[in-house]
Amino acid sequence: MRQAPPRQPPEDRAGRVAPQLRPRAEGLAQALPPLMVHAEHLASTVLLGAHGRRRAGMGDEFWQYRPLAQGDEAREIDWRRSARSDVHFIRQKEWQAAQSVMLWVDGARSMEFSGAAERVSKSDRARLLALALSVLMVRAGERVGLSDQGAPPRSGQLQLLRLAEALSGDLSGEDYGAPHIPGLPAHARAVFLSDFMGDIGAVETALAEAADRGVRGALFQILDPVEESFPFDGRTIFESMGGTLRHETLKAGELRARYLERLAERKDRLEHLARLSGWLYECHHTGESAQAALLWLYAALERRS
Repeated sequence: MRQAPPRQPPEDRAGRVAPQLRPRAEGLAQALPPLMVHAEHLASTVLLGAHGRRRAGMGDEFWQYRPLAQGDEAREIDWRRSARSDVHFIRQKEWQAAQSVMLWVDGARSMEFSGAAERVSKSDRARLLALALSVLMVRAGERVGLSDQGAPPRSGQLQLLRLAEALSGDLSGEDYGAPHIPGLPAHARAVFLSDFMGDIGAVETALAEAADRGVRGALFQILDPVEESFPFDGRTIFESMGGTLRHETLKAGELRARYLERLAERKDRLEHLARLSGWLYECHHTGESAQAALLWLYAALERRS
């Protein structure tokens, strides 16, 4: 029979554990506040009012009166309000059921690209918009989650911290990303934020799966202005951010027309896929206003099915 090792005093155990926890705690402290602060600031610039997501439905709070319309039932008529007019009125209540909003933020290496030192990368802009949108959704009483990072939809400030931690992680080793939606709840809303420079077939598959689950949402493509203008000429070496693809040419300018044509085809394809799935599509450049992008995303989620 083996003898159990002597039990260490509490202070010794604490002394041994603390050095292991401190680097992780300091790392989180450095990663979370900047992203959260920037997201909170961006969200605060969007003036939505106290009831930004009010809509008719099941609930206890009064919203508005509206005239009786074809298809309404007599039991829905507010007779007291109707007695003061020659028109029958319906008393509508505010929808109070929380909705799930799922985000997929491309974490591939291509998202690291920035065409200018003073401009944020595509990844930085995608993460900021995703977290700022989460702040707005949580303030509106919705549940928010990340579809591919083990973050199921939840509400509250603690969930925002979970999302900030997940979004502050390292990028994957893959050159280009593809939507991964294993935890997408039925009838939820979803937003995919990516440069969509990878396999278009993966996007098509993800949208088909989302449509089968009754999920509506938005494809939000994020590009650097350099990727739109292709300002290259002469001898140029093109290399993917992950280093797996490389192409050298002496006449980069001759590639401009073909590149821009392929990019336009990719945008058209994304818009077509979104329209077929009942989704919305938008292309945003990192040189543009993040506030305008956030407003578009919020409006896209407000859209009725």
